[in-house]
Amino acid sequence: MKTINKLVFALFFFTTILISADPDDMPVPGGGGTGGHGTGGAPSAPIDMYVYLLAVVAIAFIAFYTKKYKNIKA
Repeated sequence: MKTINKLVFALFFFTTILISADPDDMPVPGGGGTGGHGTGGAPSAPIDMYVYLLAVVAIAFIAFYTKKYKNIKA
């Protein structure tokens, strides 16, 4: 694996660790209020209904392109 691929992988890995999609999970400094973020109970995003379907589609794409790449390479 080339060095640039390793660096890109590390960048994406550490970026995903640092990103937080829900600001309610973050601690409030000084014990103050939530700053208008609400108290939770927000409706889930529409994509939540399709998480399992999206995972299956992603695995199918990975298998398809891996097989296609092996056929071209061989």
